[in-house]
Amino acid sequence: MNWKPITQEAILGEIDQVSTSRPVLIFKHSTSCSTSSMALGRIERQWDTTKSKDVQPYFLDLLAHRELSSRLAATYGIAHESPQVLLIKDGKCVYHASHFDITFGDIVKNA
Repeated sequence: MNWKPITQEAILGEIDQVSTSRPVLIFKHSTSCSTSSMALGRIERQWDTTKSKDVQPYFLDLLAHRELSSRLAATYGIAHESPQVLLIKDGKCVYHASHFDITFGDIVKNA
């Protein structure tokens, strides 16, 4: 997988722009949480670029950038959880999941 890190607020605008031409996946990860590490590892093992429907994956380190997570929650109207994925299309969240509900198959199905 080729994660694009979310490290500043300007990237949130980039996500909306990119989502007009291809689906965007945002993975919100807590580096101190074993459940989050397991979910991240599972998604990375399952990721198949031939099936991913051109989804562009972004990665948010929650411990380093908590304020950006809060901004995502407000922007897309999705309560914060960790780990959590948001699938963005045309500037709107069309799918979200957290913890053990995060799967590559569900992401692709909703992309």
